[in-house]
Amino acid sequence: MAVLRRLTQSRRSTSERSALAGEAAAEAAEAALRAEPGPAPTAPATDAPTPRDADGAPAAARPGKTPKAPAENHTPDPDDPRAAAFFDCDNTILRGAAIFYLGVGLYRRGFLTRRDIARFAWQQAWFRLHGAEDPDHISDARNTALGIVAGKPTADLEAICEEIFEEVVADKIWPGTRALVQMHLDAGQRVWLVTAAPLEVARIIARRLGMTGALGTVAEARDGRYTGGLVGDLLHGPAKAAAVRALARRERLDLDRCAAYSDSANDIPMLSLVGHPYVVNPDGALRRHARAQGWRVRDFRTGRKAARVGLPAAAAAGVLAGGAAAAVALHRRRRRA
Repeated sequence: MAVLRRLTQSRRSTSERSALAGEAAAEAAEAALRAEPGPAPTAPATDAPTPRDADGAPAAARPGKTPKAPAENHTPDPDDPRAAAFFDCDNTILRGAAIFYLGVGLYRRGFLTRRDIARFAWQQAWFRLHGAEDPDHISDARNTALGIVAGKPTADLEAICEEIFEEVVADKIWPGTRALVQMHLDAGQRVWLVTAAPLEVARIIARRLGMTGALGTVAEARDGRYTGGLVGDLLHGPAKAAAVRALARRERLDLDRCAAYSDSANDIPMLSLVGHPYVVNPDGALRRHARAQGWRVRDFRTGRKAARVGLPAAAAAGVLAGGAAAAVALHRRRRRA
């Protein structure tokens, strides 16, 4: 039956798979909100629920020092129940790609080979060099990840992702983007992470940043175990826009009052949905599009990278060499142990 379902999904058009992925992500996000403890919403029935962070507390009441957001941002209307903010993950919030950090963590736990991690290191270097995603790399990462988790309990992967991202996330966040997240939270708005990364990973990153929740790629599961397939497709490109649109419908958001942030031209469909699109650490194509549309641009990368997209080739080669060296060192350490 599972084979038949996957075959049926493979025959769907790209737009149909994107829509299915978006609906699945929105459904999972809303279910997570309903499962959180906390007082009942106080907003009228015609408005969206009270904004909450990933731990169930009202977003506006989160403790801690408030980061300072960059100048010339639009000022979110305080406690607007129909406004929210949507943030891409890779290179927008997180330095590099979440799937790479997941791959390194899985390698350390014996799930991946040295060849796998060397390939991931190359893909990470390519991403840092070009400042954009390669569709073949994304497909490769998807197929590798699905092959790893097929047949395994969902609880096992959730626990492993928790360990991995507690280790790496803290020092991989762009401080400028984190301040933007906080700006929306302090205004009492809901803030969502929207990423092609697995939902299990997305939720951890969102929780670490105090976000309301996450929209991520939903892996198909049955009886508590992964089947090795996806619900629809990766939450990437048009699928992200479908997820945002589906969540807005469920949560009664007014997208004209919402904001979205991304680094990639692949996310133009998502950015085009909202009234306040922001471009963060953009690739070349998105920077050109933003200039043509008059969208705000924020670049938190250092040195000449703000003017030139991507790292210098020598630095990218260093990333690759460092990743490969780390993989070899980890392998030797495991053999000695």
